[in-house]
Parts: sequence; C-alpha cells; structure tokens
Amino acid sequence: MEFLRSLFGAVDSLTWGWALVPLLVIFGVFFTVLSGFVQVEFFGRMFRVLSGRNQNTDPNAISAREALLVSVGGRVGGGNIAGVAVAISLGGPGAVFWMWAIALVGMATSLIECTLAQMFKRRDGEGSFRGGPADYIRHGLGARYNWMAVVYAVCLLAAFGLGFNAFQGNTMAGAVHEAFGLSRVVTGALITVVTGLVIFGGIRRIAKAADVVVPVMAVLYLAVAILVIMLNITEVPSVLVQIVRSAFGLDQAVAGGMGAAIAQGLRRGLFSNEAGLGSAPNVAATALVRHPVSQGVTQAFSVFIDTMVICTCTAMIILLGDVYVSGAEGIDGVVLTQQSLAGHIGEWSKYVLTVAIVLFAFSSLIYNSYLGENALAVMTDSKIARTVLRAAILGVVFLGATAPSATSVFFFADPLMGVLAVVNLVAIMMLFPVAMRAVDDFRTQLKRGVARPVFDPEGFADLDLDQEAWHSGQWK
Repeated sequence: MEFLRSLFGAVDSLTWGWALVPLLVIFGVFFTVLSGFVQVEFFGRMFRVLSGRNQNTDPNAISAREALLVSVGGRVGGGNIAGVAVAISLGGPGAVFWMWAIALVGMATSLIECTLAQMFKRRDGEGSFRGGPADYIRHGLGARYNWMAVVYAVCLLAAFGLGFNAFQGNTMAGAVHEAFGLSRVVTGALITVVTGLVIFGGIRRIAKAADVVVPVMAVLYLAVAILVIMLNITEVPSVLVQIVRSAFGLDQAVAGGMGAAIAQGLRRGLFSNEAGLGSAPNVAATALVRHPVSQGVTQAFSVFIDTMVICTCTAMIILLGDVYVSGAEGIDGVVLTQQSLAGHIGEWSKYVLTVAIVLFAFSSLIYNSYLGENALAVMTDSKIARTVLRAAILGVVFLGATAPSATSVFFFADPLMGVLAVVNLVAIMMLFPVAMRAVDDFRTQLKRGVARPVFDPEGFADLDLDQEAWHSGQWK
C-alpha cells in the first residue's frame, strides 16, 4: 500500500504538482486567441438553451438543455462551497479574480473539447449517443492512438466512476449528520437507494433527474446569495475593489501575496469548472443537436454558470461577512462558508446550506456514475459488465457515506484525474484544426443568415464520423 501511495503521489506531483495547471492555462489562452475569442463571440447564444426552445422532439433523445443540466450538476459540487472558501483562506480575496480569469479562458477550452465530442459521437444501439475524449481520440486521431483512448478510459472509470463517488457519499452523509444528527448508516442507505433508482435507468433517467435537481439547487443557492448581497449592497463595490487589488498584490492579504492568489484561484477554478479535464465532453456527446458547435457553446455556458455564478455567490457570502479576516489563521472550508452565512441571516441558514451541499453532491454523484459507464463502454459493450459497475458504484457510495476513513482508500482519484487531463489536452491540441473547421462552418452559416446552423457530415467526409448520428432528429 505504501508503494502505491508513493507511486500515485509521484503521479500527482508530475501532473497537478507543477505541469497541469500551467498547461490548462496556456492551452486555454491558446484556444481563446486562435479561435478568435469564440466564447465572447457566441456568449449571447448561450442563454438560448435555458428557454427550452429549439429542442429536438424525439422523446428518446437527450436535449441540449438536459445535457447542460447534467454537466452543470457535475461541475457544481462541494468545491463551489468548500473549495472557494479554501481558495480565499489560502490566497486571499484575489483568488476569486483568478478563478474568474481561468473560467473565461476555460470556456473556450470547453467549447472546443465538447464540439469534438459531438462531431465524433456514435449511436449506442439503444436510441442514444455515446462519445467523449476516447471516441475523438480513436476516430479523430486514428488507430495508432488507441492506447491513449484506453489510458483515458481507465483513468476516467477509476477516478470519477469510483473514487470521487466515495467522496460524494461521504460529503452528503457528513453534512446531514452534522446538521440533523442522522446516522451515517441511515443516510448512506437512503443515498444508495436513490442513486440506484437513477443510475439503473441509464443516461435518460440521469438527465431527467438532473432536469429536476439542478434547477432546484441552483435557484436555492442563488436565492440565499442574493439575499446576502441585498442585505450588504452598500459593501459590494468595496468587496469588488478588494478582490482586484488583492489579485495584483496591492493588498498583501496572505503570505505569498499575488503568487498565492494566482495559485489558489487557478487551481480551485480548474478543479471546479473541469474545463480541459475531458469529463464534460462525455455528457456533451449524448445530446441530439443540429450542429456540434451548438453543444460546444452550451457547455461553455456550463463553465460560466459554475464559476462566474455559483462560485461568485460563495465568495460574496464570505467576503461580505465578518467571519473571514484577511491574513488571519483560522477556519476554512465549508465551515467558513457556513459561519459566514449564519452571520448574515442567522443559524437557521446551516440547514439551507446542508440541503444545498446534499443536492450539489448528489448531482455530481449521478454525473460521475455516467462518466464511469461511458469509460467502461470504451472497453466492453457487455450489459453484464455495466450492471456490475453500477452495483460497484452503489457499494462505493455506501462505503464512503458510512465509513469516512474509507475514502482514504481512493487516494488515487486526483492523480488519475491529472493523467486523463493530460491525455485529453494532448488530443484536443492535435484535433484543434478539426474543431475549428466545425466552428468556421457554424460561423459561415450564421453570416449567411441561417439562424440555427445545421451540420452536414458530407462536408466532412474525410473524417471518421458516424453518418447515421447526423441524419436523424426532429426539431421544434
């Protein structure tokens, strides 16, 4: 066991320790500049998906909005509550600015990777689609790179399908126990049963669950944050100034100054929005849409919601309160958020925050479960194997919920996420010209006055696309 810990510790150091964060930032800037600031160009189109208009009418298909909500549910998790608090504690208010910055460039990265996932998606034989980095590696880069697809799939299955689900179970059970005193065993059993009812229904039921859970959790948390902001509206301008000054080292809020703000903001932002990590493309590929870029635009919006909206809400709750003191040693994590919220609107708020944490964690759990299934599909189409994986996921969730120390067994999750991120970044860099062909096609149609561009796979006949996937669909 010690050997494995040392091995995965080395992998973590080689990825998250010094290489991956700069790579994600540099590649994000690269995609932003060479795409012509595509996330800014299409920003106005992002909000169309919320109306539910222009969706497909196939009752068996996943709509663009459902794919958005599943990915938002996956991106938005405990990191949006506890992670932001840690970033501010270690990096000062300036960390928030750098979270915003990495989200803006991450929107371009997400648009590119999710466009590729849509282009190379495949029919799964059950009336739905499957796709993601493993598919755009296999069909976009060719058979000689199959090993990359397998490495990616193994890391995705182990990290998201198993490891992170143990942590989500632990988060939910811990939050409920602290707030309501309910036994971890009881909570774990309830979580496991509800999770089973969802994930055994496949991606369609996961999408339907996300369509209910994600709006509720987002509206609940936004309502609380808006209440806090309105109660302290006169202090908001000074907090924004504090964030900017701290970001550039003008206020030495913490040891390390500007360097600490940048490091914490970028790291926590990347962990939160997942842009470039290759997780969201697995969900993006499931949607039935007119054009691959339209889902890329939708998934860029998911990054915006995660960081610019939800993370900012947490930051405002903390920075508008009296609990956090710049540069002082003290509480951090979810406790800082909890006490800050209580200072604004009273002790009853801890129950609201607990409900938010449970919803955030549950939405991440069902999202992670689908990622694990999609990874398994890269290696085998066996329905028995899929059933065994679902059962294993439920076992991991219950274990994580009932035995907090058991989560230490899944120490490999973060290092493996680092590996899959490196593989994904290499792939999307190699396929960037292909993605830009789709983006340019989308732009050309818009310039010709086509309000809703439609993808013609025959115009990309040189690529290994699933033609059947693009010759179906009915639209409102």
